[in-house]
Amino acid sequence: MSKSIYLINPANDYPSYYGFEVFAGWGGRPAVYIADLAITTIAGMLPEDFEVQLCDEHITPVDFNTSADYIGITGKVSQRNRMADIADEFRRKGKVVLIGGSYASLSPDALRPHCDVLVRGEVEEIFDEICDDLRTSRWKSEYVGDKSDLSKTAMPKWGKYPNDRARVGTLQTSRGCPFECEFCDVIQYLGRRQRHKPISLALAELDELYRHGYRSVFLADDNFTVFRSRAKELLLALRDWNNRQNKGRVDFSTQVSIDAAKDGELLRMCAEAGLTSVFIGIETPNEDSLKETKKHQNTKVDLAQQVQRFYDYGIQVIGGMIVGFDSDGLDIFKRQYEFAMLSSIPIFTLGALVAPESTPLHERMRESGRLKENGFETAGTPWATNIIPHQMTTDQLLEGMRWLYNTLYHPTALTERIFSFVDKLKPVPPSLGSMRYQAPPPVRPIEGDLMNLIVKLASLGPEEAKMCADVAELATKKGGIMPLLKSILAQYAQIRYMSEKGSFWDPKLAAEDPNKKLTQIKALNK
Repeated sequence: MSKSIYLINPANDYPSYYGFEVFAGWGGRPAVYIADLAITTIAGMLPEDFEVQLCDEHITPVDFNTSADYIGITGKVSQRNRMADIADEFRRKGKVVLIGGSYASLSPDALRPHCDVLVRGEVEEIFDEICDDLRTSRWKSEYVGDKSDLSKTAMPKWGKYPNDRARVGTLQTSRGCPFECEFCDVIQYLGRRQRHKPISLALAELDELYRHGYRSVFLADDNFTVFRSRAKELLLALRDWNNRQNKGRVDFSTQVSIDAAKDGELLRMCAEAGLTSVFIGIETPNEDSLKETKKHQNTKVDLAQQVQRFYDYGIQVIGGMIVGFDSDGLDIFKRQYEFAMLSSIPIFTLGALVAPESTPLHERMRESGRLKENGFETAGTPWATNIIPHQMTTDQLLEGMRWLYNTLYHPTALTERIFSFVDKLKPVPPSLGSMRYQAPPPVRPIEGDLMNLIVKLASLGPEEAKMCADVAELATKKGGIMPLLKSILAQYAQIRYMSEKGSFWDPKLAAEDPNKKLTQIKALNK
């Protein structure tokens, strides 16, 4: 007798830099920026005798009346409250609930009361056992998986996913990162020994994404370029794959560390493969803070100069920015703003330093009595933290963050960074595949929705309207760069929506003199 399972990726507890809640929030059709890889991969792993339905709650509501035998829920720390709420509702209805994913693995005690079955760690090595137990209705209360051999990963079942509402497809080619950043929970979950998926399997997954209409793909690796020889081998394969496509090339984006800038051959190969955008955890220009948090790869270099190296190969940089390290004084807000403008990075994921459970930072803060009870531990959030700062009060940190956020994302400042970025971005030589900045066929419906979103952004006020008009004019002067600028404006729309929902948007702060603001922030300690 077959069994059935309903797999759910819950909505975020609140909008984030990485979401696209702005679509529905501004009256459009719900959408996600990056398609969810977790539920599609689990669906691909299930044996044929299991019926499966998928729900990405960012796109479609949860069906609490489903007839499925089992409910499977996955999620990150940013989804923890919604995960628990969904699980509790299904259990009230008598359903058997399984919860897995990164948050369940890193903070099992928080989710154990909300489920019948808790799955910790990576699931590939234990999946057959779980399915066997579900078939006989004799499941365990907990299963613990170890680090997986990525040659055993399954083809994600993208045919079950609402691909028309996701702008970017997702492909993972490795897990883990060898660095030791104190605040990072990824290395606690996936390990510091990076494991790699066979290139043939990665290309097969890419074929499937392409077949489902994706022409932008996020390479969801924790650090794509950290092992140079492996990265170059894969980039060659991606270049050759892209060159074989006759229905439009694919633009790739991924996460790298700043040290990749030192390898010109690597950057050239990224450009050849079609890599157009990278996320880099720059964090801070304060070198003492970088040393404190063991982000050694960012030290002893000119960070703005290293960013320019990516621009030299036509690659956009999205920067991670963190404030609140122990070595940060009250001058850090002005220093971060000045660095942002110097670097010409349009989009930063600005957040207060947080200490996720199971990280070395969490342990250090706990031992020193500086963890806030019921504090906020989701990274990339500018209005909350679970840490008591060292050189400033919490009020000073949050007020400084409010000034920095609103100044950084005032339309005038963003326009200045966009123009500077485009001026610094070198044209991609034809030998490197310059077709990649052209709008790729087929044009998916979500791209039209994206333009509607930008129109709504322009309607927020005269400064936003001028910004959008100036950027549109810039796009007409710089041939082929429209898709990149459109993405930046869409990300900015999400940032504005996120800040409005968090009651954090106050553009009047951008007009305040930084030195006067510093004096006001200092006064908060009196």
